[in-house]
Amino acid sequence: MQKRKLGNSGLEVSAIGLGCMGMSYHRGPAPDRHAMIKLIRKAVEHGVTFFDTAEVYGPFINEELVGESLSPFRTEVVIATKFGSKFENGKPIGLDSRPEHIREVAEESLKRLKSESIDLFYQHRFDPDVPIEDVAGTVKDLIRQGKVKHFGLCEVSAQTIRRAHAVQPLTTVQSEYSLMWRQPEEEVLPTLEKLGIGFVPYSPLGRGYLSGTLNEDTKFDSGNDNRATLPRFTAEAMKANRVMVDLLNEIGQRKGVTSSQVALAWVLAQKPWIVPIPGTTKLERLEENLRSADLEFTPEEWCDLNHALSKINLQGDRYPADLEKLVGH
Repeated sequence: MQKRKLGNSGLEVSAIGLGCMGMSYHRGPAPDRHAMIKLIRKAVEHGVTFFDTAEVYGPFINEELVGESLSPFRTEVVIATKFGSKFENGKPIGLDSRPEHIREVAEESLKRLKSESIDLFYQHRFDPDVPIEDVAGTVKDLIRQGKVKHFGLCEVSAQTIRRAHAVQPLTTVQSEYSLMWRQPEEEVLPTLEKLGIGFVPYSPLGRGYLSGTLNEDTKFDSGNDNRATLPRFTAEAMKANRVMVDLLNEIGQRKGVTSSQVALAWVLAQKPWIVPIPGTTKLERLEENLRSADLEFTPEEWCDLNHALSKINLQGDRYPADLEKLVGH
């Protein structure tokens, strides 16, 4: 597995990481825990050194799963987790990035991850009630204490990135980014490049849509799969957007690869400091995704793809209005 450095931080990880959320949360009923431990350890065998979790996934049980799975390899891998959620009776009910709460979360995450320090600690969502300078300052203190190694933000604006980075240098920013969602190209990616910050795209396969396995007849579990609430995953939108999957399949057939592999290779080709974290619960999908790092496309091939994509008008917003309010601040 190739390695990449996340910006100027010196943090080097596998070119493709593993998003672990779907092993416990937001993707239908959770799979067998022992099977997921085996899958995470298989990822390590295949060269993956970058794993993504969060306290809210489960909540809490995904951190425990990742911590147990990676404990035999702890010094060989990088684990990212996230703070910033408020809970009531074990369920997330909002945001909380108060400094005292960040410190509490760090202590609890360390226990669940079976770690002496958190490799990468993200604010999961911007909290309008807490100045970002206070958040960055708190993480800076945790870094001084050796409890955290690197600081990150998720789904924030270029302005917030600059403000936080001035207090405590950011190692990376995580946001949704794929052929289905390219908004970070407008302001976020240029800001990261200027400041020397890495970029970690989640849902680089459009929450599974670009794999070609979903269509207008797909039914999502309204109680366990958040795609049931997303405008992009209505039957109408999925039918209309099939043209993009067909295009990726056409290109893939010429290269002898899948639509998922084309989509991931495109993300990797955008910048050398981008490390996507596709999630999966299946070994064959993990292996398929990882092979994307070895694919080679010519500049002309990417130019042709981008030209074809420019003619496609995707249907459906990525979030309903209440969730869209939580991003981009």
